[in-house]
Amino acid sequence: MDHSKVFAMKLSKVYPLLVQKAERKGRTREEADTVICWLTGYDEAGLRRQLERDVDYRTFFEEAPQMNPQAEQVRGVVCGVRVEDVQDPLMRDIRRLDKLIDELAKGKALDRILRK
Repeated sequence: MDHSKVFAMKLSKVYPLLVQKAERKGRTREEADTVICWLTGYDEAGLRRQLERDVDYRTFFEEAPQMNPQAEQVRGVVCGVRVEDVQDPLMRDIRRLDKLIDELAKGKALDRILRK
């Protein structure tokens, strides 16, 4: 499957959608940022820099300081696709982020989302 369109999406376009999904369910931008930073290893300033640079999704994940080693624990179905079955490593990371934001939007406790 060709994921090039997903990889080319601008973070500045996707990020607000992730935040909106969380906020619609009563969560905050700060909680969404916490989840994004937990997964990718960015700090707040690093996340903001990537947004300002208007990087694409591929660049955002490829330049991530360090993907969280506990990310392997992120399992389940997002948009009908089982996260752990996605073969392409970059697409799997994107699906993991989607899954984490879904968990946040569904009201799961932040400690559980961050696999503490």
